[in-house]
Amino acid sequence: MPELIVPEGLVCGIDEAGRGPLAGTVVAAAVILDPLRPIPGLNDSKKLSEKKRDALAVLIRERAVAWAVASASVEEIDRLNILHATMLAMQRAVAGLAVLPTGAMVDGNRCPELNIPCEAVVKGDGKIASIAAASILAKTVRDAEMLTLHAQYPMYGFDRHMGYPTAAHFQALEEHGASPVHRRSFGPVAKQLSLL
Repeated sequence: MPELIVPEGLVCGIDEAGRGPLAGTVVAAAVILDPLRPIPGLNDSKKLSEKKRDALAVLIRERAVAWAVASASVEEIDRLNILHATMLAMQRAVAGLAVLPTGAMVDGNRCPELNIPCEAVVKGDGKIASIAAASILAKTVRDAEMLTLHAQYPMYGFDRHMGYPTAAHFQALEEHGASPVHRRSFGPVAKQLSLL
């Protein structure tokens, strides 16, 4: 596993989970790591098992200088579009930090508008430790949220696909129509609504 870079000073890493799914919120996290309290095993959340992510999420909350998780709602996603809703969730996560960061590094190729310097790092969740930590917090919080939604809407199988566009999810949409937590601005959901 590559050694991830821990940024100097109070630089927060930012990442999101849930841009691609057809249902649920988009979740962003911001994390400022403490170089004196390293967290071994940090990596892009997609490359870690659920068990490993859950264990690391606990360590991140314990050892980070500061961390925050925020989201943008399904209504905001439909009103603003997914990109702008993601940027809004990222802004909220940074605003939620208990320690004011001096800068930010965000996974991907776009920075949210922040009043601190921000650098976009493509595939940053596999390069920068604080972005990896943010990706883990965002993913674990969003997955937990989708499990809660699964309890409310069990017919969609959110516990298996977390709202992503899988064959089983498309089939459930066809059988049951869209739920209140589906993103109406997303093609497959909009198509389903127009068929009803």
